[in-house]
Amino acid sequence: MNITYIGRQVNVYEDQKQLVEKKLAKFDRYFPGQADTTVTFRKIRDNECMEITISVGNTLFRAEEQAEKYSIALTRCIDVIEGQIRKNKTRLEKRMRSSFVSPEPGNMAEDTEAFRIRTKRFTLKPMTAEEAILQMNLIGHSFFVYADADTGETNVVYKRDDGSYGLILPEKAE
Repeated sequence: MNITYIGRQVNVYEDQKQLVEKKLAKFDRYFPGQADTTVTFRKIRDNECMEITISVGNTLFRAEEQAEKYSIALTRCIDVIEGQIRKNKTRLEKRMRSSFVSPEPGNMAEDTEAFRIRTKRFTLKPMTAEEAILQMNLIGHSFFVYADADTGETNVVYKRDDGSYGLILPEKAE
């Protein structure tokens, strides 16, 4: 597992890195050597916040927790990611059997000065609406943009207020 550490206005010390590596080692059985992990440390008021994102092929696992100490936030993040894996175990096992495509680097976030708009770039991966909903739930977002596996069109799935899901399909202007 490749681990990248990011400290947002805080220093990341060697003992913190060792603790993270020790705790994340339990995921090696799920993702043997193919996972890229980003661990972000930051402080929010009096709390310490930790965000862990594990990227394996087209699948993302993400958890973000706040606590008094990073070690508590780390434990909570590990529990959240384990829950995501357990919840989606059968779907993930099917995807794990197929070969993974190495994700392209280039997830970038940049701010424009006028409106402070955060821009994120990513590669659209072909998938079905069901796979996109799974990804959306795994990363904890309310929507997910993807390329439809059948048509190649850019689509959006989103979670509705009543708990159901919606799908936005593009329509070409004439």
